[in-house]
Amino acid sequence: MNVGIKIAWDDTVLPFQLDKSDMRGRVARLDGVLSGVLNQHEYPPQVEALVAEMALLTALIGQTIKLRWKLSLQVQSNGPVRMIATDYYGPDKQGEPARVRAYASFDADRLDDSEPFAQLGNGYFAVLIDQGNGTKPYQGITALTGRSLQDCAEAYFAQSEQLATRFSLRFGKSTEPGVLEHWRAGGIMLQHMPKASPHVTDGGEGGESGVFLAKDAQSEEDGESWTRVNILLDTVEDLEMIGPVVPPTELLVRLFHEEQPRVYEAQPVKFGCTCSEGRVRQSLSIYSAKDIEKMTTIDGRVTADCQFCGAHYDLDPMTVGFNAKEVGSA
Repeated sequence: MNVGIKIAWDDTVLPFQLDKSDMRGRVARLDGVLSGVLNQHEYPPQVEALVAEMALLTALIGQTIKLRWKLSLQVQSNGPVRMIATDYYGPDKQGEPARVRAYASFDADRLDDSEPFAQLGNGYFAVLIDQGNGTKPYQGITALTGRSLQDCAEAYFAQSEQLATRFSLRFGKSTEPGVLEHWRAGGIMLQHMPKASPHVTDGGEGGESGVFLAKDAQSEEDGESWTRVNILLDTVEDLEMIGPVVPPTELLVRLFHEEQPRVYEAQPVKFGCTCSEGRVRQSLSIYSAKDIEKMTTIDGRVTADCQFCGAHYDLDPMTVGFNAKEVGSA
């Protein structure tokens, strides 16, 4: 059995705009990327679904960042799934693939059979952008709200960016005959771009329960076109989003042909981690010899595992922390 046929538009993010409606968006497919992320761990189904949704959101949002920039999405909660962290690394050069990685931290004995989002309790959804050395990272936070991580992302854009934003996501395991079970995922992101300054319709302290939602950020003048395009988006079918037959360009024409869709160059993406032995050594450099001794195993080694990709690092305690400096000066 094989693992499935690679499709030309797998693992890509295609940016587009709707000229007639003054909107922009992205179409993403994360098939091999999602398998790469989830195959590193043995997550329960509820956790897998949350990580898949988060990774798809990360790719859709991250496509707009510049070369060598880093976008991170994080969820912190007091529920059974305590944390979800994802990173999107902009390509080093134009035309090269961007990299996506993700992982979750959870208490297995607290998980139940309810919906994945119910495994998150009270907490927050955060967006962080790192522009590189010498710059101050941007951070935006919104409360966990709605019934999905998609709802949280929409609330973030309405609250922090005052941009009406909509996501439509599909993801799950494919069980095609004669093919090993594998992940397929697809998503669409839409944003209503204001012609001038953003205008929040109520002009007050936010929407329901004081939290801005996508509908709170739409322009009064362009509300009709936003509603129309959202109705069209709601007609998308699962197989159109993640199936092997409909390319993203054809999907856009099917959904929005009257809105005059215009596409740009697709961004390839892949699963990728930035961990290395050098980075591990750097993170340990702040510890004293006494601290390193406490970290040393009974076999006389200092070990570390990458939560994102599962890489294992086995180091001589005399070469890390303050010990490394002492050895170097001896």
